[in-house]
Amino acid sequence: MKKTRISLAVTVTAILALSACNSGSSSDSTAKAGAQSPLPVTSSSAPVTPAPESTAPTSAPPTSSAPSSATPSASQSTAKPTTSSKPSTTKPPTSKPPTTKPAPPKPQAGLDDRCLTGRAICIDKRTDRLTWVIDGKAQYSTDVRFGSAETPTREGAFSINFKSRDHVSTLYHTPMPFAMFFSGGQAVHYSADFAAHGYNGASHGCVNVRDKGLVQRLFNETRVGDKVIVYRSAK
Repeated sequence: MKKTRISLAVTVTAILALSACNSGSSSDSTAKAGAQSPLPVTSSSAPVTPAPESTAPTSAPPTSSAPSSATPSASQSTAKPTTSSKPSTTKPPTSKPPTTKPAPPKPQAGLDDRCLTGRAICIDKRTDRLTWVIDGKAQYSTDVRFGSAETPTREGAFSINFKSRDHVSTLYHTPMPFAMFFSGGQAVHYSADFAAHGYNGASHGCVNVRDKGLVQRLFNETRVGDKVIVYRSAK
């Protein structure tokens, strides 16, 4: 063993001496240092382990822009298209408009409330006017006169109970054309005296009309049972 070490030392010394001759001035100090070293230089017999290669991942290759031919997943291939729900055939309930009762007719100026419904001969003793009214609407009117204080024209709600076109009074023996009786012997009729003398005279309780053409029209339009309202309106 000692002989082997001595031989190795001698061999290394010889190699260093040979390399110092070929290296120039920079290697003289190395040769001198090796000559002055009291210990022999030994070479390590341990194998040199190569450095491990880097395991860093390399950059991924660029992805191709070509469309993928990958097979669709099972969930995509087996999915069934959803069907839209059918519209409901049930019609929504339609709200009916509220039923409103027709508004009562507006009162005509000076007309009694009892004249606003149906068919009525409306006679105002304050204004000396007769108005023919149908369903609250005045059709036409005319001047009238009444009985005297001894034979007053009755006031109230009546109805036509008898009509006579060419009537003559059995009590006073005076003509009463187009007579429409409403209260006993009292009637609405044409009066020649009223047409001639106006309000200078008076009736015996009847309602005198001086417009012959208008009272004839009224006689033709009225019916038995139509209302006759005699009143005195407020001022």
